[in-house]
Amino acid sequence: MELAYIPSPSRGVLYLGPIPLRGYAFCIIIGVFVAVWLGNRRWIARGGRPGTVADIAVWAVPFGLIGGRLYHVITDYQLYFSEGRDWVDAFKIWEGGLGIWGAIAFGALGAWIGCRRRGIPLPAYADAVAPGIALAQAIGRWGNWFNQELYGRETDLPWAVHITSTADGRVPGYYHPTFLYESLWCIGVAVLVIWADRRFKLGHGRAFALYVASYCAGRFWIEYMRVDDAHHILGLRLNNWTALLVFLLAVVYIVLSARKRPGREAVVEPAAAGGVAEGGNEGDGEPEDGAEADAKSEVENGAGPTKKT
Repeated sequence: MELAYIPSPSRGVLYLGPIPLRGYAFCIIIGVFVAVWLGNRRWIARGGRPGTVADIAVWAVPFGLIGGRLYHVITDYQLYFSEGRDWVDAFKIWEGGLGIWGAIAFGALGAWIGCRRRGIPLPAYADAVAPGIALAQAIGRWGNWFNQELYGRETDLPWAVHITSTADGRVPGYYHPTFLYESLWCIGVAVLVIWADRRFKLGHGRAFALYVASYCAGRFWIEYMRVDDAHHILGLRLNNWTALLVFLLAVVYIVLSARKRPGREAVVEPAAAGGVAEGGNEGDGEPEDGAEADAKSEVENGAGPTKKT
């Protein structure tokens, strides 16, 4: 018998009168609010206008949810379309099942649409929201705790999670809390991106690429610990291969981008270029470097910003 462990909730839904409040959905909603809040502070610190991050999130969040669900359903199609399964369950997103790879890809598409409508460079926006996305993932992973899913191998460690209900047929017991490992890793990723962005003045999408690469590094070893059913290729889970491929692409992007477009964007939001946006340089507390100050001075004196993408 375990002397210490992380208990699982007796149920994943609470009722506020007739309204069900599902733990999985609640974690996602809180994560979105945190991402928008931090992204807004960072966007203002870079010279953007308050509210822009939220306006673009209106496009990015729904696209991300759709993409995350599509990735999950496609890669785990047997859960919904095999014999004895009900395909209608594919639409029950509140029961869990969002693939981060699809969520980021489709979320980026939604953000691109929103940025294009506002005349904003997507890489600059992505850099601003990158650490917030990592924190949103950290919070969202606790939704798996409410659903008692995505745990690792059995263990007798004092931080094991006690699984009492296993939909996959496994025996209830004590398992590695991989949701907790990933949550803590994502917090570390957020801290790393904020530090590196302040230290090296990352721009043109490199802060976002750093988030992607560092998340993939952690997801690889965490994925290796999981015991839920998954497709395997050459002995590795599909998500291991995905994490490896995306990691390499992110690193290549950082290297090539640093050579082609060093430094950081002088103007991130043309509409705010005529002066310091409301809130000034508050946010994550980044001071402007000389190049940024000179570029902003040129804008104010009528020289015009550099070519926008």
